[in-house]
Amino acid sequence: CRDSWHKRRATGGKRPVPHKKRKFELGRPAANTKIGPKRVHIVRGRGANLKFRALRLDTGNFSWGSEGCTRKTRIVDTVYNASNNELVRTKTLVKGAIVTIDAVPFRQWYESHYALPLGRKKGAKLSEEEEAKFAKAKTKGSVKKYQNRQKTAEVEPHLTEQFQSGKLL
Repeated sequence: CRDSWHKRRATGGKRPVPHKKRKFELGRPAANTKIGPKRVHIVRGRGANLKFRALRLDTGNFSWGSEGCTRKTRIVDTVYNASNNELVRTKTLVKGAIVTIDAVPFRQWYESHYALPLGRKKGAKLSEEEEAKFAKAKTKGSVKKYQNRQKTAEVEPHLTEQFQSGKLL
């Protein structure tokens, strides 16, 4: 309810109802977005504007802050929610929820940006395609560019572990 006339007075007394309910005073239930195949309902708002109410989502736009890289990726699961454990159990997506996501888009970006493997087991052989990708013929300028980038290509051990599992927190 987006009105104040239904509230009681500070003294605890009831207020008289000044008029009937109006369209602009209506409130709608929360979307309670779940993880699943995309289902978005269109809701008409004031001024004939449209709101997009996400009932189910399976992808999102996530950012790797320290690298300044943002990619659209698949949401795997909700892991933690500070406000309510029930939201974790029911896999409800809300602002501030901690989710696991698919690591592949970020790994692909890292490998193309730094020309270094990420999330591979130590001593594991790379396939011929991957070998070719990292060692493809480059111009002198691009080799220098990659060498400069590789100086700052440090990834935290926790993140490396997550990249190996294929899921990021």
